[in-house]
Amino acid sequence: MGKLIWATAVLMIGVVWSGGAAAAEGEKNPSRTIAQISISGSIPEGVGQGGALADVSPRLHRIVERIDQAAADPRVKGVLLTIVSPDIGRGRMEEVAAAVARVRKAGKPVAAHFVSGGPVPYSLAAACDTISMPPAATLEITGVRMEVTFFKAMLDTLGVDAEILQVGDFKGAGEPLTRTSMSPQLRAQYEQFVGDLYEQLVERVASARGLTADRARELVDRGVFTPEAAMEAELIDAVAYEDEVISGLASQLDIDEPTIARNYAAKEVDNDFSGIGGMVRLLEMFSGSGKKSAKSREKRVAIVHLTGEIRDGKGSEGLLGGGGGGTDAVIKAIREAANDASVAAIVLRIDSPGGSALASDLIWREAERIDKPVVASLSDTAASGGYYVAVAADRIVAAPGSLTGSIGVVGGKIAVGEALDKVGVHTDVVSKGRNAGWLSMQTPFTDDEREAFLATMKDVYRLFTSKVADGRHLDSQKLATLAEGRVFTGRMAKELGLVDRLGTLDDAIDEARQLAGLAVDEKLERILLPEPRGLFEDLFGQAEMTAAPVAKAAVLTFLADLPGVDAFVEHLDALSLVTSGRPLMMLPARIHVR
Repeated sequence: MGKLIWATAVLMIGVVWSGGAAAAEGEKNPSRTIAQISISGSIPEGVGQGGALADVSPRLHRIVERIDQAAADPRVKGVLLTIVSPDIGRGRMEEVAAAVARVRKAGKPVAAHFVSGGPVPYSLAAACDTISMPPAATLEITGVRMEVTFFKAMLDTLGVDAEILQVGDFKGAGEPLTRTSMSPQLRAQYEQFVGDLYEQLVERVASARGLTADRARELVDRGVFTPEAAMEAELIDAVAYEDEVISGLASQLDIDEPTIARNYAAKEVDNDFSGIGGMVRLLEMFSGSGKKSAKSREKRVAIVHLTGEIRDGKGSEGLLGGGGGGTDAVIKAIREAANDASVAAIVLRIDSPGGSALASDLIWREAERIDKPVVASLSDTAASGGYYVAVAADRIVAAPGSLTGSIGVVGGKIAVGEALDKVGVHTDVVSKGRNAGWLSMQTPFTDDEREAFLATMKDVYRLFTSKVADGRHLDSQKLATLAEGRVFTGRMAKELGLVDRLGTLDDAIDEARQLAGLAVDEKLERILLPEPRGLFEDLFGQAEMTAAPVAKAAVLTFLADLPGVDAFVEHLDALSLVTSGRPLMMLPARIHVR
């Protein structure tokens, strides 16, 4: 049975693809290489580590670079994409799928070996010429699901009072702390958002696999398939192990003894740190030293990454992070690009749910005030503060599945005085001034404190809506129907005038090229900013202590044995922003979209 299935797959590959890469003249073994590239694990946006550590935890741009290198390499005749449950969103998936399309355009087949993953990884596999699965795998194209976790009942049990204010009926970032389920407004907007993502999935499956929309919808609603059932439903082309996929691909390419380039174009880490040379390599690794971007006579486009929650100062992405969503690094990168005479245009690559209103506004100002063309490229998420920054750009390009919008403001604090009393921690206060305790974690807002805080939030909301109105050329009546915290897919946002074009980072660079008046065929070098951080800075550069560490530790100790605490700790960083006592431009709730 297995041989029959594989024989059918080889035949199907032959029908799908009939081209090949030309042999490079002078090569000892011309065009015999099959490049294997794994798509697995976390593949975040941003620059990440450089040099020897570039592919230890690869960033999106490195995966795309390696696929593009395979397209241009005359030794490579075909590509095998091994897909193993990558943690990748819809915007990042579009970037990899576009790179796969460039390989196919170069006349080289791309075979997807789909080991595991959900609808988004399958959408990537569908961009390839053929899809195979190992016999024991399971195909899961189970539609779209959005989850929001709520903690109010647990906090009530502890005696913790979460007081979160919002400007905008749909701005529900604080709802996990103040409700036990979604508000009608939050649910309504997510139903629209999830509905459009579902339709996009159906359309992609139908288009890629040559199915009618009704048949694709039927298969997505069924959702779970064995490999044999998936093949019978025409969702995949073969049931085979990876070595069989390689053999079939080599046979189709008429290669008797192919060279398999495992982890094609990935940088290997030299782990020999002996002697003086090893010491130098170790120091370079920790310091982040390595090859820097040389000054160029060619025109360049600077791609400035804004990733993660937007915070004041340095921000943080953790070990091996690099970049982050802090104002310091992003503003420095924008200024560096603005002052570099060789940089013709700037692309802001945004993958952020928002965060600090102040930090977002400072980054917006830096992007808005420069004279060079600025284009925003939206990845998986560019919501709230992330979208606020984007409206500083001359053009906005989004992926069809980008989560964008969320024009609104939220903020508040958690009062833990009663909870701390339960574990023997008591705080005495001496205070002078009616609103001196407005940021105190001990007690809820007084009426005066709440009024003062809400006034600052309303001012920030007016600032937000005015920036969007000016940047997107929208009148107040139109904007009122798009604001108040509503979220949209990139496709919905395009129809509503919140973005200009649907596409990838390359499409954003194309927009930047046009705005800069550069010819289509003029070479345009890319530089990635902010510069990578070294391991020393990753390990020790974010050592600032947060407020009330003793109180935080005491509450977490008290929570340790309660059901749901793991989920609470997972959400803690985001929730700490919401309860910081500062106005925030932040995505409604901490959500998981599957």
